[in-house]
Amino acid sequence: MAIHALTHEDLPRLLLDDLDRARGRLRVRRPGRADHYIYLEEITTALATAWLRQPHHSWPRTTNPHLLVSRISATDPTKPMLSTEVTKTVFERAGLPARRLREDRIYDEARHTADPVHLMRLFGLGKATAMKYVTATHPDKRPDPIAP
Repeated sequence: MAIHALTHEDLPRLLLDDLDRARGRLRVRRPGRADHYIYLEEITTALATAWLRQPHHSWPRTTNPHLLVSRISATDPTKPMLSTEVTKTVFERAGLPARRLREDRIYDEARHTADPVHLMRLFGLGKATAMKYVTATHPDKRPDPIAP
């Protein structure tokens, strides 16, 4: 979440099939929007691979298709996703509200790049949101209305 600035709503929706370890990418499904693909660096791919072993070790008969499961969702025959409150609470207990963690990551990237298109591609942001981050981190830079 911290590296790729996923929201606490994104995490429970991730499916096992969304993780493509061979290509090193993760598909993020956001209702009402186009899917967003995250390209994973080596360490995140390794951690995801290790994570995949955990549910099968703890709940070998689980058929829940979600990437993140709990002891309850792993054994529930309706195969539910985790509650977004679960993912939100995990970060709040650590003193890192999920929303703030996401915003800080995007602000950090905006400080380094000042490129709204880069932010849109990297984090799946809309145009207006990407511009908000660029403007906030680079108040001296304004879009040129005459530029081609």
